[in-house]
Amino acid sequence: MGFFSNLEERARELNSLICVGLDPHMEDLSPAESKTAKEFCLRLIDGTADLTLAYKPNIAFFEMFGPEGIAALQAVISEIPDGIPVILDAKRGDIASSARAYAQAAFETLGANAVTVNPYLGSDSIVPFLKDEDKGVFLLCKTSNPGAADIQDLLITQDAEAITPDKGIKVYELIARKAVKWNEFDNLGLVVGSTQIEALQRVREMAPDLWFLAPGIGAQGADLNAALQAGLRSDGLGMIIPVSRGISRQADPRLAAQEISKSINQARNQIIKGVGINFQEKEHKDNSVKQLAIDLLESGCVKFGKFKLKSGLESPIYIDLRQLVGMPGLLNQVAESYRPILEDLDFDRLAALPYAGLPIATAISLSGGYPLVYPRKETKAYGTQAEIEGIFSPGEKVVLIDDLATTGGSKFEAIKKLNSVGLQVKDVVVLIDRQSGAVEDLAEAGYQLHAIFTLTQLLELWKTEGLITEVQVTDVQKFISSSRENSNP
Repeated sequence: MGFFSNLEERARELNSLICVGLDPHMEDLSPAESKTAKEFCLRLIDGTADLTLAYKPNIAFFEMFGPEGIAALQAVISEIPDGIPVILDAKRGDIASSARAYAQAAFETLGANAVTVNPYLGSDSIVPFLKDEDKGVFLLCKTSNPGAADIQDLLITQDAEAITPDKGIKVYELIARKAVKWNEFDNLGLVVGSTQIEALQRVREMAPDLWFLAPGIGAQGADLNAALQAGLRSDGLGMIIPVSRGISRQADPRLAAQEISKSINQARNQIIKGVGINFQEKEHKDNSVKQLAIDLLESGCVKFGKFKLKSGLESPIYIDLRQLVGMPGLLNQVAESYRPILEDLDFDRLAALPYAGLPIATAISLSGGYPLVYPRKETKAYGTQAEIEGIFSPGEKVVLIDDLATTGGSKFEAIKKLNSVGLQVKDVVVLIDRQSGAVEDLAEAGYQLHAIFTLTQLLELWKTEGLITEVQVTDVQKFISSSRENSNP
């Protein structure tokens, strides 16, 4: 049996796809409380060993401590119970004796069962890791970071094997195709980010049987349901969902792992039940969402150029959804796109965030029959002097509706007003997540952000449809990256 046969056996036995990341960030450690890197990891292992499909230590967070860190990593791996695979996140990439030495270090010295490898140097950099069929390799294919498009989305037009006369193949697609050929011993998988939904679906088409290590759920803000829909095999397996900070930084890591695993399995069950039954409905939904993305651009709600934002930053893209009030047809399309997410949430009322979120929420309320309230930007100095408009009772649950998410600042202001009158908020739903830190900021405060689109998904779709240029995509991706850096100094 190869590495993935053993992994699959454990996945079926546990009914779990969750992988707990062992990433001892410096800020999570406290020598005064005996929270060394080793202790940090061992506590996570003690609390989650019966829940997790695999563990994924990131070697960087051990190497930064020097020899003591490497010793800690060895000790941590040795303490992981037998039968639980250890995936070493090392992203190795070299050839010949260097590659063999890296393989020996990962599998023999450290004791890992699998390792992440960079394919940039070609098959020479991969073969040394694949020789032992009991050891696994996850090849970087389409990663979850915004800058991945700089290289991975480039179009290759000179590979006779990979192209038709009028069309090339993207770098990540070529890697997926090569991986299928290189997987002789059932021990080669792919790293495909959960944030890259269209690419995830494309890679699954090209590599229907391979296992994917799919980071991006949690701090990076990927849509779990969409990722599983795009990346699962037809048997409901084939994806490993790594979660690090979303578990380790919670008050009760075990409970957090249980809840995430439950969410994964609920989504898996729905997807499995829907295979072959709701295909036409899914196809119609996918086409509707795709058309909405196109209409947002062509209507002028999204513009490319140079725009000064409220923050003072200069952005290469400007999204103005206040224009929807003058486009009733498109407003209705937008409102309908929120419905599938809302149907899975537990709430009593919608709460709209003025101004752009108010007409969207009103349209959702009218089409879905959901009662609506909204916090005022300024409290009236006359009449009832209400901060919250609408009918409600303290203790009711509301889901906050807005058009965009950037840093989360306006969401917190609205939540504070809603909380002040006894309304409970757990979920925030927006049309577009600009990927500038809102997911992380809201999650840290205990709220979950749901988005119909991330900005990266829209860029990928518009580029595929030939509506924007590669230069425009690159400019916006760089802006997203710099925004994230500025929001997490």
